[in-house]
Amino acid sequence: MPLDRDAPGWLSRNERVILSLIRRRGPMPRAALAQLTGLSAQSITNLTRKLMAAGFLEAEEVVRGKVGQPSVPLALAPDGAWFLGLKIGRRLAELALVDFAGRVRMHRQEVHAHPRPDRILAFARQGLETLTASLTPAQRARLMGLGIATPYRLWDWGQEMADWSGHDLRAALAADLPYPVFLDNDATTACGAELVFGTTALPRDFIHIYIAHFAGGGIVLDGALRHGPTRNAGALGSMPVPLPGAQGGQLLDRASVSALEARIGRSLPPDDSGWDVPPDIEADWAEEAGRALAFAAMSAVALVDLPLVVIDGAVPPATRARLAQATRRALEAMPAAGIDRPTVLEGSLGRSARILGAAGLPLSHFFQPDGALD
Repeated sequence: MPLDRDAPGWLSRNERVILSLIRRRGPMPRAALAQLTGLSAQSITNLTRKLMAAGFLEAEEVVRGKVGQPSVPLALAPDGAWFLGLKIGRRLAELALVDFAGRVRMHRQEVHAHPRPDRILAFARQGLETLTASLTPAQRARLMGLGIATPYRLWDWGQEMADWSGHDLRAALAADLPYPVFLDNDATTACGAELVFGTTALPRDFIHIYIAHFAGGGIVLDGALRHGPTRNAGALGSMPVPLPGAQGGQLLDRASVSALEARIGRSLPPDDSGWDVPPDIEADWAEEAGRALAFAAMSAVALVDLPLVVIDGAVPPATRARLAQATRRALEAMPAAGIDRPTVLEGSLGRSARILGAAGLPLSHFFQPDGALD
């Protein structure tokens, strides 16, 4: 059935909580939902019946053979809603169609020397037409919106990016589309993707550092992604760190793929299969990056008392693990009187974090408790 996303009382907070628990933890029976939410068994029964009737939940096979009555796990219905995501990167633009269960069902990409507004707009319009044409009429009626993940202040990247100054990509796309369009910083959406789709066990407060062409990040407090008054909270790539020279530098000067490319004298491809960095060069880069990441992590802990740092990025899993380990070593060597050193964990989404985070913007707006990514 079609969804009226503008209807009053679209979904209650308790209904959103149920959906988000199943999204993070996987299918579960009503008894487990009651225990996790603190709601009565009758309330859970009524709420889940409503969500099933609306097409958001479906029952899996009965589980037998355990103590007590057989249980019926409830899972997200993949066709319950659909989301589009557009990611703009330094060398790669991506467009994806994501189902309600968080699976990428279609994907398009385009490599560029640098992103230009006209090329990105043409890529997005053509790709959106192709992706939405693949849906049935019933599925198109459940298309909730487009999310855009893009670095802020693209014109700061150099003269070749000057055309982005004053360009409103969200408005240009929204003018032609029958569904809402959302936009956020790409590293912030990577943090949001870990919060919504990731498999890492997370506390309610943590920072997320994403290593791509440049470094960026996000901050989560009380279980919600925080944006700040200008929506630029978690701009960890810009955080000052001690470097040789009187003025020091920023985190992105050390902990970024661009810094690694400067060491090897060439660009790296936007996929894991072409990652061919000499091991000794990668090891030296990771050690320097780890020291910078540790400084940023300790600064964040001293300011906001965060117990966890999540490190992810558009790098191969082995490289991500090396960065995390280097950060742990650097943290152990730093003075920590008066504060507790944070735990460092690897993120679970890697290169897919930003495109999933883009699609997660409309998902969060309509389905997460309190619009956790808004």
